[in-house]
Amino acid sequence: MNYEITGKTKLTALLGSPVSHSISPQMHNEAFRHLGLDYVYLAFDVKPEYLKETIAGLKAVGICGFNLTMPLKVHILPLLDELTPAAKLAGAVNTVIVKDQRLIGHTTDGIGYMRSVLEAGHNIIGKKMTLLGAGGAATAICVQAALDGVASIDMFKRKNDSWDKTEAFCLRTASETGCQIRLLDIENAALLAESISESAILTNATNVGMSPDISCSPVSNPSILSKGLIVSDIIYNPRETLLLQQAKAQGCPCFNGMDMLLYQGAASFQCWTGQEMPTSLIKQKYFHSNFLNCT
Repeated sequence: MNYEITGKTKLTALLGSPVSHSISPQMHNEAFRHLGLDYVYLAFDVKPEYLKETIAGLKAVGICGFNLTMPLKVHILPLLDELTPAAKLAGAVNTVIVKDQRLIGHTTDGIGYMRSVLEAGHNIIGKKMTLLGAGGAATAICVQAALDGVASIDMFKRKNDSWDKTEAFCLRTASETGCQIRLLDIENAALLAESISESAILTNATNVGMSPDISCSPVSNPSILSKGLIVSDIIYNPRETLLLQQAKAQGCPCFNGMDMLLYQGAASFQCWTGQEMPTSLIKQKYFHSNFLNCT
């Protein structure tokens, strides 16, 4: 296809701050080209104080959908007309579908994460998860894991001003899904070690270990990572965080956030276009180390 932007080209986008590092524009635009779809995907650096005006402008010019990244996944909520059940439970949105001038909020982070678990060769349905963090990505993962049939989830976070809100989220999600969910203090080393010892998978959904602070790990004592425990980190820059290095040294199977990034994007793509993203092509072209080292 001779791919050109025309007067009929449909607009999709990424909103957040910062966004200059994102590979989402490459992913989506390559998928549009491959499938012959007259769409374009752009990235806009938008801070929370300008979100309302930005959304009004994008809606006015007929955008058909957009993604949200940090720090906008919660800030978008008051501006939406509707939430999908998963987004309502998670209290965070990373994908918006525009239909008949209505903004429908969805979360595909959890969908992407659970597919990444399968792609790594693991089955955690009916098993226990230890989940570190309680931000937008963490709540989305928690909700989708619970909906998919993970038996129990221990969510660890700091005891700060958002504790009560997160506790309410855990109680609500447990009630809606039947999954056993506990909120625990991440500073309690004994509780963390106990939870990990009972779990099939440990998932880091915090930003601890993300570039440029790559010398940090959310686990201070690597000996609690027993051989056979699946260890995952939703961070993909660096590709191997200190946590994953610790896990490998303990003999744990582990994987990073690259597949989650790919498959949450694929789920958004399908929301907007009704077609499946050619994920094998996208993975081959944009998810190899040489490309990522240049972005």
